[in-house]
Amino acid sequence: MSDAPLFFSTTSCWEAYSSDEHRAAMDEIARRYLDFLTRCKTEREVVAYVSEKAKAAGYSEDPSSGRFMRVFRDKTILLARRGSNGPGHGFRLVGAHGDCPRIDLKQRPLYEEVGVGLAKTHYYGGIRKHQWLSRPLAIHGVIVKTDGEVVRVTLGESEDEPCFAIADLLPHLAQKQSEQKLSEAFDAEKLSVIMGHEPLPKPVNGNGDITEKDKDAKDREANPVKAHILEILRGKYGIAEEDLYSAELQAVPAGPARFVGLDSSLLGGYGHDDRINVFAGLEAMLSLGEEPEHCQIAIFWDKEEIGSDGSTGAKSRFMEYCVQELIAAWGPGASFGSVMENTKAISADTHAAIDPDYQELHEKLNASLIGHGPTFCKFTGHRGKYMANDAHPEYVAWLRRMLNDAGIPWQMAELGKVDQGGGGTVAKHLAEYGMDIIDMGPPVLSMHGPFELASKADLYATVLALKTFFAS
Repeated sequence: MSDAPLFFSTTSCWEAYSSDEHRAAMDEIARRYLDFLTRCKTEREVVAYVSEKAKAAGYSEDPSSGRFMRVFRDKTILLARRGSNGPGHGFRLVGAHGDCPRIDLKQRPLYEEVGVGLAKTHYYGGIRKHQWLSRPLAIHGVIVKTDGEVVRVTLGESEDEPCFAIADLLPHLAQKQSEQKLSEAFDAEKLSVIMGHEPLPKPVNGNGDITEKDKDAKDREANPVKAHILEILRGKYGIAEEDLYSAELQAVPAGPARFVGLDSSLLGGYGHDDRINVFAGLEAMLSLGEEPEHCQIAIFWDKEEIGSDGSTGAKSRFMEYCVQELIAAWGPGASFGSVMENTKAISADTHAAIDPDYQELHEKLNASLIGHGPTFCKFTGHRGKYMANDAHPEYVAWLRRMLNDAGIPWQMAELGKVDQGGGGTVAKHLAEYGMDIIDMGPPVLSMHGPFELASKADLYATVLALKTFFAS
């Protein structure tokens, strides 16, 4: 017979971690995380950060070292650590994703209208379009020249350089728009980023006469503002307009991640979903000292926000190839199938916390409270659990025991009411291998917005939970 309390209620992380030692550790992790979130606004920047930290901790592309790392296309990264049991007993695997909803520049973005230079865009992932208007934006990404040179772009982050913006319609002229459904009121083709306004001065000769004999003369004359933007880009990066065809440029919220609230208890910034779990998983894996019992994997994918497709998403064979290589190096007698079936995994992804102003969208018995620790989501999917992973109760019980024994607060929730919520993660793609897997991550407010909110207590508890999982 169980000696557990008859009733269950979640525990506040603030109560569980009230000691000065825990609070100091919590603040230190929060500061490092805000620095990470400020520096990493694209999946490439996330992978570069993870790679740098892993290399400093002794990870390399040589699996015989026992600490293995593999970067793929600069957008996805896998870290693995050999355990005393070998891979035949399965891995302890944590998967998260480094991509976030954003606004991408189109491949031919630059144009000019009524004296304003603009860039056409195509949004990425599930955004609420109106949230991206009338706010400072930065442009991050890469431009690849035909000779193979990769030009890294970061514009609009420093205080001494200009930022960018998407203009909004003034309320005096928005009467028709205000009567439309929100999903129809904002045309995606009108989310153009303002790039500049000053026309390029016409070239003059030594006598002060205007000269227009170069091959771009007609285009300069017709589009003087666009021409000025291109000249600035050529002076800064050595590129021409054609180079933008082989570019990946993203408009993201400008500025640093910050503490929020008079008590600095919340963390505000762009990309909690899902970079908070990338950071937590990395912190957990790198903080473990001695050789673990089970082999460990932390993998951080791209493309989760658009269905995990593509060569760098969770549907790709990248992880499979890496695991096969690890089996060959660490346990040649093991079969790939048995390794996968013996693996226990966490799809580390954020969960929607109850918004204090919109509590009616949640069914409160099965909802997530900010500050009450990482949230398990037994199943994702939509409506009738379509397209869902559904964790087995034996695995849920094993995880409950693990966190209860470690004294780590946790909770379990669904993503909104049955017919009003839903979503998907990488869990369903990993479940295809037969491994035990469940979604778990800290609750977040304003998810998918340009400035999301998370509790620093939840971040701290999530790091401890993933560390305990890796060491289990």
